[in-house]
Amino acid sequence: MTPPGIADIRAAAARIGTRLNRTPLLASPGLDAMAGRPVLVKAESLQLTGSFKARGGWSAVSKLAEGGVRGVMAFSSGNHAQGVAYAAREHGLPATILMPADAPAAKIAGTRALGAEVVTYDRATESREEIGARLAEERGYVLVRPYDEPLVIAGQGTAGLELAAQAAERGLREAEVLVPCGGGGLASGMALALAAEAPGMRVRTVEPEDFDDVARSLAAGEKRRNARLSGSICDAIVTPEPGDITFPLLAAHAGPGLVVTEEEVLRAMGAAFRHLRLVVEPGGAVALAAALFHGAELAGETVIAVASGGNVDPAMFARAMELAPEA
Repeated sequence: MTPPGIADIRAAAARIGTRLNRTPLLASPGLDAMAGRPVLVKAESLQLTGSFKARGGWSAVSKLAEGGVRGVMAFSSGNHAQGVAYAAREHGLPATILMPADAPAAKIAGTRALGAEVVTYDRATESREEIGARLAEERGYVLVRPYDEPLVIAGQGTAGLELAAQAAERGLREAEVLVPCGGGGLASGMALALAAEAPGMRVRTVEPEDFDDVARSLAAGEKRRNARLSGSICDAIVTPEPGDITFPLLAAHAGPGLVVTEEEVLRAMGAAFRHLRLVVEPGGAVALAAALFHGAELAGETVIAVASGGNVDPAMFARAMELAPEA
């Protein structure tokens, strides 16, 4: 498949139009004090369906709908599932979503509530790619991959177009842009958009410890796999390895990857709520965790952290709030 370019991102933005949210860029003196520098948060957790995945879902499904497809298929731990399910419903298409059995209950319920059929699998012993391809062929549906798909990457890149415009409104030309990273769809799409619209802003991928395949791949100059595929609270961004399309884009346009601990993630979730009244899921909070607790690894004065999703179970959110400072 041909990697997307800035023209594809702009075309995706045109297809999205006003059907999705223009998410805010938020500031807080409390976060600045914690980080020791200005921190801005791009609140993709306030996007429709609760994450940036609505962008890629709409970009892909809207284009496929123009071709008269029978239905769509996706595999996802939850956020891509809901993004595709929402777009399919709005375009009058059936959707079947393959989800890991250990995905948060809120994400499975949210996907079903959007009208999609949910099929579960064991992510430790079964291949979602193989199952998804088989089901798509059996049903005559088109498989919309969660990150290694040009239409999806282009959709995620619209967040970068927005960020470039919002930064310009603030007179901000240079910043480290920290992006949660699983397969790399959001990070690569935003890196493409920012390279064209705001070249002074550098994307840095952020991952949880023990699931840092992208950081290790960028350091090695070639793809590296994770040793295991489950066991992180950051379920939304646990993937086997970088994508065949996304990795070259990241290698060309992003800086070194960052890695955070689970405790830092939980503390960042609590800080987001205390200082911004923003609910962020673990996988969506890794970038803020890096901004708050890994300042020595960051360059420049201002840091922008993408809060990529907010679909968190109450029990996990309660854990985060236990670690959050009162002020």
